[in-house]
Amino acid sequence: MDSTHESDRILNAGRNSLVVNRAGGHHRRSIGEGSARLKREHAAARLKRVLVAVAAIVVAAMGFGLFVSALGFEGLFVTVLAMIVAVAVLTRFPKMSMPRRDNLARGDLIENVARTELWLESQRPALPAPAQQIVDGIGVQLDGLGQQLRHLDENTPAAVAVRGLITRDLPEVVESYTRIPRHLRAQGSAGSTPDSQLEDSLRSISREIDTVTRQLAEGALDALAVRSRYLDYKYGDAMDEGEMPRLSAPDTPLTPAAPTAPALGTETPSSKEN
Repeated sequence: MDSTHESDRILNAGRNSLVVNRAGGHHRRSIGEGSARLKREHAAARLKRVLVAVAAIVVAAMGFGLFVSALGFEGLFVTVLAMIVAVAVLTRFPKMSMPRRDNLARGDLIENVARTELWLESQRPALPAPAQQIVDGIGVQLDGLGQQLRHLDENTPAAVAVRGLITRDLPEVVESYTRIPRHLRAQGSAGSTPDSQLEDSLRSISREIDTVTRQLAEGALDALAVRSRYLDYKYGDAMDEGEMPRLSAPDTPLTPAAPTAPALGTETPSSKEN
């Protein structure tokens, strides 16, 4: 009876392992197609190195057998062992390097989206569970945004606005949170906590990405340029000061604003009017 249970346990573990591997492994699920593409490219480069190494070992063994002496059993054993070691090492190393926040803006806009998705994946484990779910949704949104960016001239103000949103505003929201010590993230201050502020900020960024994607789909590039100036006004100062920006829902339609951005925890002009 015990052996039957053990066999069932092993079979179930094998099935679970297969499902996990098909999904990309534990903690390796891509939040977007852009980051998944970068992972595939890295895996393809790693496979190429494995094939080159194995081919080099085979050629070296053949050359030794032809010009020096017959390999024999020991030589064949050493050749096979060398191939096994090469495969074992090159399938694990080098590890895929995660992009840093300061190089997210490198390359074209499509690469910016993919690198930001990959960076978000590396930051995801440090976020609370509700924020992780929002990040997953943002990954899907970034895929949709990337489709629209294929037709956007990178020299336009709209391109600058999009690059700023995905490589500056979104990462700054996440990094502002991760800079807070873990034991302080759930502590309340002024009726809110860093955890809840992060969730609100990510939801607002999600709405911004949705708005930008819709404007690109409709060809409203002038409106997008105005939105870029509005975002700089609304969040720029708080980000420059290293604070976590408390974002609110985007105002539609947009109206350019002249005052400086409110600091974290202060009332906005609109809240005073209400």
